[in-house]
Amino acid sequence: MRNQPALTTTSGNSWLIVGALFAAITIATLVALALLPPAGLAFISIVVIVTLYLAMLIVRFVVHGRKRRLRLIAACFLTIALVGLSSVIAIAAVNWAQF
Repeated sequence: MRNQPALTTTSGNSWLIVGALFAAITIATLVALALLPPAGLAFISIVVIVTLYLAMLIVRFVVHGRKRRLRLIAACFLTIALVGLSSVIAIAAVNWAQF
């Protein structure tokens, strides 16, 4: 399980491409949900996701140790997924409870 080529041999560029696509899809979803309660949750989530993607970019070009760099990029990517999913679930739960 730990011997994953994506976490040991790549430069990190593929993570940045996939991360950008995933962040864009997540942000588009949150923009569509931005007017629903709870007020501001979608906007805050978008800010966090953009910040995490910028962290991915910074890590890619600043951290020199390959394994450490790839693990940090992967952690940022997974955190983007967690923030996006939890925000959509929270917005859906709040709005579902109104019915």
